[in-house]
Amino acid sequence: MSPNPETRLFGTVERRLFRVTAILFLIIAFAVLIGLVVWILGQSLSFFFNLIMPLSVAGILALILYPVVDHLERWTGMPRVVATSIVVLLFIGMIVGSLLLLVPTLYRQAAQFLEIAPGIVEGLSRRFPDLTQMLVDRAEDGTFANLTPSMEDTGKTLRSYAGALVTLGFVPLLLFFTLLSGHRLRDQAKEILSVFSSSTQRRVMYFVDVFVSQVTGFFQGQLVIAVVMGAMLATGFTIVGLKGGILVGLILGLLNIVPFLGTIVGLLVVLPLAYLQPEGGLQLLGLSLLVFLVVQLVESWLLTPRIMANRSGLHPALVVISVIFWGIALGGIIGMILAVPLTAFIIAVWRQAKAGLSRSMESDSHAPPGSEP
Repeated sequence: MSPNPETRLFGTVERRLFRVTAILFLIIAFAVLIGLVVWILGQSLSFFFNLIMPLSVAGILALILYPVVDHLERWTGMPRVVATSIVVLLFIGMIVGSLLLLVPTLYRQAAQFLEIAPGIVEGLSRRFPDLTQMLVDRAEDGTFANLTPSMEDTGKTLRSYAGALVTLGFVPLLLFFTLLSGHRLRDQAKEILSVFSSSTQRRVMYFVDVFVSQVTGFFQGQLVIAVVMGAMLATGFTIVGLKGGILVGLILGLLNIVPFLGTIVGLLVVLPLAYLQPEGGLQLLGLSLLVFLVVQLVESWLLTPRIMANRSGLHPALVVISVIFWGIALGGIIGMILAVPLTAFIIAVWRQAKAGLSRSMESDSHAPPGSEP
């Protein structure tokens, strides 16, 4: 009589249940770990804001300008330091030239705002007397006292902004050295990872490449879209007769580097401004709303499909949620700017992890004969 086949303590079904339980536990632990990392990252960004801001700006600009330096070096055969210097100088010259062209116009637009401000306040009090009286009463009884910052807090805020402006002066220098050594960063990363196995090195470098490609593609496309939308909004507001239309349009266009931010802020600011400004009213409000509608249609149907080409692969609703989440998690504008590439990167990591988990789960479904007790 043949001996009994080898029996196991748990059958295939029990082992699969244990495996699922372990995977769920690991997912929960991983989610808690991610939350802790995000919280620590947000606190660090807040504490080291003046240090991280120029590094972030220089890093984003380096990702955008790196292909230009690379093509210039390969096409002309010039040394990389020369190609980097040319690109950085051209970039600085473009920024300075744009400021010289726009500052006089923006100054006039700001002066127009100061001129029409009393008229806007008067129009608000005339058209909405109950609301105006309520605001005046709340201001007199001290309701808004807690909402206004104290002189000490204001001084700290001004010093923080002044420090940020000073540190932004180092961006060109940081940009130069980042572009100069950019092609060596990948080799240095591989050298750091050389202590791990080859499969781990490939996996980590894959995720690094995914993150870099997401950030690069997003900012390259979104910057072009923001500039085009700013020009369209400024032109449209000027044509319909909105006071300060050039200033408002350019600012809202730059805010569109964060998806939907410029449109949301614009609707909240421009529509009341169009209605309350002198010689304004429902007609100007409708024309301003029409400008928003036309620009948004051009962005949705023409600019984003052709320029971005669905690089992030995110649903618009997920984009909005990610902007809100990362803005809160990382404490402000940096989180909102990095929201889309960070979310796309996490989704890419999850897809890879999901594929690995699926293979692990399927491996147990092909158990050898006799494994059951």
